[in-house]
Amino acid sequence: LRMVNQAKLRSYSTAKRYKYGFQVPRNYEDAVRIDRNNRNTKWQEAVKLELDSVNSYDVFIDNGSAVPADHRKIRVHLVFDVKHDGRHKARLVADGHLTDLPLESVYSGVVSLRGIRILVFLAELNQLETWATDIGNAYLEAVTSEKLYIIAGAEFGDLKGHVLIIHKALYGLRTSGKRWHERLADCLRGLGFQPCIAEPDIWLRPGQDCYEYIGVYVDDLAIVAKDPQSIIDKLTNVHQFKLKGTGPMSFHLGCDYTRDEHGTLCISPTKYISKVIDSYKQMFGCSPMGNVLSPLEKGDHPEMDTSELLDQDGIERYQSLIGSLQW
Repeated sequence: LRMVNQAKLRSYSTAKRYKYGFQVPRNYEDAVRIDRNNRNTKWQEAVKLELDSVNSYDVFIDNGSAVPADHRKIRVHLVFDVKHDGRHKARLVADGHLTDLPLESVYSGVVSLRGIRILVFLAELNQLETWATDIGNAYLEAVTSEKLYIIAGAEFGDLKGHVLIIHKALYGLRTSGKRWHERLADCLRGLGFQPCIAEPDIWLRPGQDCYEYIGVYVDDLAIVAKDPQSIIDKLTNVHQFKLKGTGPMSFHLGCDYTRDEHGTLCISPTKYISKVIDSYKQMFGCSPMGNVLSPLEKGDHPEMDTSELLDQDGIERYQSLIGSLQW
């Protein structure tokens, strides 16, 4: 059984993975190989962009060749992804499984989709503005409490082989989610907000004639207020957050927010569905079948299907499509 599981792991680590029609690398060496085959540098540029961002947040302290006595050595790796618009992304992630399980709770919740709908309803009811914003590299805004270091790899360029002490709450560490949640909570309390008793990731504060709200989904904020710009200014100027996608809510957590000819607010995943269709076209070279009213054909009997099973490449494509549909 152990040998079978090891064979599965080797198969998983070497199998090709696709997303939105693009092959996604497993590691930095694989990214260089794919760029070489595609005759471009998209993945390497994504890696450089990520490491430049990491350096701007002072995530690591360069300790040269000296190994700190009270720190544990772990590893980091790059996670690659493709966004809905085809952008290539890389994220530096720590191998947090190499650290001890913390005794404290590291749970960091998110606002429910039902909570977001309630906030939007309250905004419409009280004639408040609804804005959305995304905090860039949120975890790196918080300082980690774990004492860890790494030996820099080839992706770090001139720092290869250096001892780097982890200073910020790097993605992948066991406590990073909690550290970021605490950091943001302190900022929101400083702005006069308190967590809702029924749903702690909805923050509220009394306004002139009604409450104002912020729904927190990790680093995505839905702001319902009389003057959302004043809240944005505080987050940017006082707390030094790097915000993006800031403005009246038009797309948030996979849904479009639009108004019809009567001014009624409408919520639908139109943009997301169009991106899924575009990825299907990239993957198969044609459009999905039209005029389909059900996931299954009428009179179809899957239990009697005798067609050949998918190969590993086909399995990866199928899983990518199913994941898109589930979201």
